[in-house]
Amino acid sequence: RPWPFFGTFLSYTKGFFNFDMECAKKYGKVWGIYDGRLPILMVTDLEMIKVIMVKECYSTFTNRRETNAGLAGPFSDGISVVKDERWKRIRSSLSPYFTSGRLKEIFPIAVTHADRFIKNMQKKDHAPPVKVKEVVAPYSLDVVTSSSFSVDIDSINNADDPFATNIKKFLKFSLFSPLFLILALFPSIANLLGKMGISLFSRSSMEFFYNVLKKIKDEHNKESNGRVDFLQLMLQNQIPGDYFGDTDEQPAKGLTDHEILSQSFIFILGGYETTSTTLTFLLYNLATNPDCLEKLVEEIDTNFPPDTPITYDALMKMDYLEMAINESMRLLPTAPRLERVCKKTVELNGVTIPKDTLVAIPTYVLYRDPQLWDSPDEFRPERFSPESKSEINQYIFMPFGLGPRNCIGMRFALMIMKILVVKLLQNFSVETCKETQLTMSCLLIKREVINAYSLFSDPSRAECFVSMCNAENIVSLSTL
Repeated sequence: RPWPFFGTFLSYTKGFFNFDMECAKKYGKVWGIYDGRLPILMVTDLEMIKVIMVKECYSTFTNRRETNAGLAGPFSDGISVVKDERWKRIRSSLSPYFTSGRLKEIFPIAVTHADRFIKNMQKKDHAPPVKVKEVVAPYSLDVVTSSSFSVDIDSINNADDPFATNIKKFLKFSLFSPLFLILALFPSIANLLGKMGISLFSRSSMEFFYNVLKKIKDEHNKESNGRVDFLQLMLQNQIPGDYFGDTDEQPAKGLTDHEILSQSFIFILGGYETTSTTLTFLLYNLATNPDCLEKLVEEIDTNFPPDTPITYDALMKMDYLEMAINESMRLLPTAPRLERVCKKTVELNGVTIPKDTLVAIPTYVLYRDPQLWDSPDEFRPERFSPESKSEINQYIFMPFGLGPRNCIGMRFALMIMKILVVKLLQNFSVETCKETQLTMSCLLIKREVINAYSLFSDPSRAECFVSMCNAENIVSLSTL
């Protein structure tokens, strides 16, 4: 039952996943909750999901949760925040960077950083356990900055690099911070706080990234290194003007100066946070399922024998690797909900959805539904085998969203994850140790106690510790 002002907000103390699962068991496929005073319609009905995510995406369910530009800070013009025609313009401007041809150009850059990661980990041989997230996140960050901006920051070997330290500082905010609570209780105050310069994020970190990205952008404008990176592509599409409203008449393509900075922010943080979180939980799942780990190692050895370089085409054909990644994302999704705002009053499957209602799809509920998945709490990569994958309803598994507004960097993220996993398992093995939480329920509880769901993402805060040795020895992984 919702509380006055707070709504069902305080129920999040038990964790998003647990709260959504409880509601689904109690109310069925459609129910309502309140984020403070904001009503949200929760939907797990597959036919309704199809309409929301795909069929009526452009006409009715185009936009995500309303976000105050002042509070959003550097994200205010980002592709994940902007709406309607403005979103279409930005999306069409960025799409050329994520083609197969572009990914093949980025591939050797990612391999170079993966090799650097392995050398760094070999220095830690026989060292005490390390936090997996803290180890793999610098790899993600280095690949993103190098491929996107032609800048080599080498945070893998320099944990105190300003880029890395400011990202960590930037992401330190809590769902139950005073500012979040004020916004939940009094959403109308958001505009005032934005005008006062108050933001959800660290001001010093925002200023750092603004200054660095602007400097990199200015250098790209002056001279080109011959390689068309993410920033160069945006600069080639730069258009005059500082701002286009969501409903204004839009150019077909192009990005304003601030829009370029916003996309850069989102790409950096997406690569650092979401990719590294997915890698962390994949290692956990492999360590706690040694039979699956063995199958993956066999596939790696078959495709890339000793002294055989990793190639893009061969990597993309590794079925079991993709199966394991998909199954890990199903068990532990980085996005617990997908949200869309209803632009006009509509009726779906007998349910009337008023205009401006926020509709949310609790992905974790879908991923753990025994009516949709056999033994849903078990790690079974075979669910996603080429033979079985065709039988999976696309509306029950959406790790990168679905439809026209899915994650634009999906293929990039999968590629850099696959490279690191192959390199890692060519040189190391993973195994549980006495501290490992051996049940998913324990892991989820630990994860959600320190988890923060924001308007932009759901950064996981679970800590996985790993002690790595050479492949013929033992690598222990534990979660705390």
